[in-house]
Order: sequence, then C-alpha cells, then structure tokens
Amino acid sequence: QVQLVESGGGLVQPGGSLKLSCAASGSSFSISTMAWYRQAPGKQRELVAALRRGGSPNYADSVKGRFTISRDNAKNTVYLEMNSLKPEDTAVYYCYGVSSYTGYWGQGTQVTVSS
Repeated sequence: QVQLVESGGGLVQPGGSLKLSCAASGSSFSISTMAWYRQAPGKQRELVAALRRGGSPNYADSVKGRFTISRDNAKNTVYLEMNSLKPEDTAVYYCYGVSSYTGYWGQGTQVTVSS
C-alpha cells in the first residue's frame, strides 16, 4: 500500500506561482512513476505532468514552459512548480503514483487562480 499526501495549494493571482508537494509513504520505495493530474469543475480529470524514475518529464501542452515536475527519491516526494498561473489552471490537483503496476491517488489540493 502507498499513501500520497498533497500540500501547497491555495489562492494565487494570475501570473503568480505555487509549488505543490506530494509525500509518499508506505511501500513508496517501489514507486516507478509519479504524476500530477487536475480536475476543474465540470471537466474530466487530466494529466498535467508525469515523471518516471530515471526518466524525462512529460507535460500537457497547456502547461509546457510554465510548470516543472521534479522528484526527490530520498524523500519520496514529488513536486509541481507552477509559474505564470492562469485562471484556467484553477482545479483540484491530484498526485498519482504507480507501484507494482497499481495506481494510487492522493486526496487532492485546491488551486485557485483569481484576482
């Protein structure tokens, strides 16, 4: 079992920045891929960024150049640094991890971009 806990969400003005964190516990040593998804009201959950252990990051076109995913394997933590935030980035952001071919979700953290 893997537990994922996100933090760092909040309210930010357009053009601002936020950094989300997701700490993994439990059998987290076996996590291969960690990713961030988001879900806006009335929309489907979508992939924002993903990072496989030892691999290169992948980003949704809508966030390329603005968001950066990184992970600290020693701390079992994945980060999402978000810059130049736009109102359309408003959503609940979820951490996702894959361990032994099983996917795990965090509880989500709200990000609101508004003036």
